[in-house]
Amino acid sequence: MIKGISFLRPAGSRAAYDQLTSFFSALGFASGKGWNEKSSRGASFLAPLGNLEFVDGQFPPTADVLVEVTALDAVHQAAAAWLRAQGGDEAVARLKPITETEWKSRIFSVEPEPGFAFSFWAWTDPLHGKPLAVEGDLSAEGMKFGVIVARWNAVITERLLESALDALLRSGARREDIEVVRVPGAWEIPAAARTLANQGKVDAIVTLGCLLRGETAHYEAIYNEVSRGIGQSQQETGIPHTFGVLTCESLEQALNRAGLKAGNKGYEAALAAIEMVSLTRKLGKGGPA
Repeated sequence: MIKGISFLRPAGSRAAYDQLTSFFSALGFASGKGWNEKSSRGASFLAPLGNLEFVDGQFPPTADVLVEVTALDAVHQAAAAWLRAQGGDEAVARLKPITETEWKSRIFSVEPEPGFAFSFWAWTDPLHGKPLAVEGDLSAEGMKFGVIVARWNAVITERLLESALDALLRSGARREDIEVVRVPGAWEIPAAARTLANQGKVDAIVTLGCLLRGETAHYEAIYNEVSRGIGQSQQETGIPHTFGVLTCESLEQALNRAGLKAGNKGYEAALAAIEMVSLTRKLGKGGPA
């Protein structure tokens, strides 16, 4: 008979509502249906698993809402980046450091809006409750990266580049281990990526560009060749390539994907590159490090 469980939290103000919905969207929560009526509106966020739990005995201080994640450090970094973008170091002070618990896990709490606290946690053993799997880590220490960025639609691609570099540096990469290569447009990205991969000096390549649909078939022709070329370069060289080339209907849509509303695809492409290098190294050793 039981279908689901929901926790409703009054935001208290329109500004607080907007801040909270922005925060959970930035962390990658799936959006539910929500509602928008004359007297009220609501935004829902979904998770694969929901629990109502009661505790008897010792338990670390946490917020009322606990969110289990698989990559706690990445979530902590995303929360810090969001807070810093909202209010600088003063806002980041509302983010607590990650701490160890007595129940073999790590946890941190954050207030995206003053008075609204949430705790995020993950098992210390990444295989707890999971089938054995080999996964990449998000530490870029000791890795070398190539970043190919198109100058065409620079108002978008510069935003992608800035966030990609931010992700790499925050994850432990050194500036001198990141080679940025600029090309005229998206069409030239595969050739530059192949040349860089053939040199064997980088562990992964991040490709960044932006294609906007026009009134002719030119958009489809360019996109198909760019995606094919990047994929072929990855397969034939064995160097991981990540795809941060936006294919959008309008400039507004591109801006949203370059950090305005829907996260930043440059940041995501850089994190994917880090994970793929880590995974490639583990697979080369025959399993988890």
